[in-house]
Amino acid sequence: MTELVAKTLFGIETVLAEELRGIGAQGIKILNRAVSFTGDKRMLYKANYCLRTALKILVPIGESVIQNEKELYDYIRSVRWENHLSADDTLAVEVALKSDLFSHSQYVAQKIKDAIVDQFREKYGRRPSVDLDQPSLRVNAYISNRNLILSIDSSGDPLYRRGYRISQGPAPLNEVLAAGLILLSGWNRKDPFIDFMCGSGTLPIEAAMLAAGIPPGALGRPYGFQKWKDYEPTLFKELEKEYRTRSAGVNPVYAADISPEAVKLAIRHARNAGVSEYIHFSTCHFNDFVPPPESGVLLINPPYGERIVPADILQLYSELGDKFKKSFAGYEAWVLSANLEALKNVGLRPSRKLSLYNGQLECKFQCFTIYAGSKKTHKHGSS
Repeated sequence: MTELVAKTLFGIETVLAEELRGIGAQGIKILNRAVSFTGDKRMLYKANYCLRTALKILVPIGESVIQNEKELYDYIRSVRWENHLSADDTLAVEVALKSDLFSHSQYVAQKIKDAIVDQFREKYGRRPSVDLDQPSLRVNAYISNRNLILSIDSSGDPLYRRGYRISQGPAPLNEVLAAGLILLSGWNRKDPFIDFMCGSGTLPIEAAMLAAGIPPGALGRPYGFQKWKDYEPTLFKELEKEYRTRSAGVNPVYAADISPEAVKLAIRHARNAGVSEYIHFSTCHFNDFVPPPESGVLLINPPYGERIVPADILQLYSELGDKFKKSFAGYEAWVLSANLEALKNVGLRPSRKLSLYNGQLECKFQCFTIYAGSKKTHKHGSS
C-alpha cells in the first residue's frame, strides 16, 4: 500500500473524502485543499478515473527539511530518478511555495530540474528534456517553511479537464467545483435537478454524469501514469470495463439559459459527455422557467458583477428570490456567488452557508429552503 494525495479546491475536501470512501480507499485524512489516503496501483488508477472532486492524484516519493538552495539541490540530486524516468523521457516540474526561503516558484522549479538532469548527465552522459505540455513525468514539489514534500503527479492534465468541453464560454465553472457543489447540496440523484442559468452546461452535465453513474474517466482522457515505467495497461483496461455500465432510469436534469448560443454550446458539451439524453434543455429567461411541481434541487451560479455585468446586479438577485418563492415551493435553492451584497437581495434567510472559491474569488454557497406554505406548518408536516 502506498500513500497517495488527492488535491482539491478549498471547501470541498469533505465530499472528496466521501468519494474516496465510496471507491474503497483506506487511511483517509482530510487536509487543506487535499485528502490523503492509501492504496495500491489499482486504487491509484481508480482514483484518477472515478473521482469527480479531485484536481490531481499525487504519489509522494520523499520529503526533507531544507535550509537553503544548496540543500534543495543536493536532496533532489540524491533521489534515484532512474526509477521514474529515463534519459530519453521528458519532464516538467511544478512548485507550490509557502516559505520565505524562496521568492519565486519558477526559480525553484528550475533548480529542481537542474538537479534531476545533472544526475542523468553524470550517470549516462545524456539527460531528459523539458516538455511542459505532455511530459513523461510531472514532478511536484511543495515547500512549506523548511519542509519539502516531493511527489510525482499521476494525473497529467488536471482532472477537471474531463474532455467534453470545446469552448469555455465567458465565465466557465471549473468541472471539479461544479461536481463539488452538487455533492455538497446533498442532491439524491432522483429528484429534479435544475440550473436555469446553465451557461455552457457544466452543472447539469456533471449532475447527469453523477446520476447516470458515468465516471469522469469514461470520456477517455489520457493520464500521466500511462507514461510511467510501471504502467500496467491490462489493469487499467479491467478498471474501464468495470465502470462501463450506466445506471438505469435516470430522471431528467433540467437546464435553461436566456442565451440561445449558450444553450447550443451546452447541448454540444452534453453530447460530448454522453449525457444529452438525460438533460432537458430550454432557452428562456429564468422568470419564465416552469419547474416540475415536486421537491428537488435548484443550483445556480448567477453573475457576480465581475466578468459578466448585468445592468443591475442587485435587482437580478431580488428577482431570483421572488422566483424561488413563486415557483420553487418544496425545493432547495442553492446559489454560488462572490457578491455578498447581492446575495442579501435574495430576500430569504439561508438555511446553510458554505465558504468556497471560484478561481480567485471568495464565494458563499448558500441554500434557501423554499417551504410550501409557512415554515411553521411545514415543520408540523402539513402544507
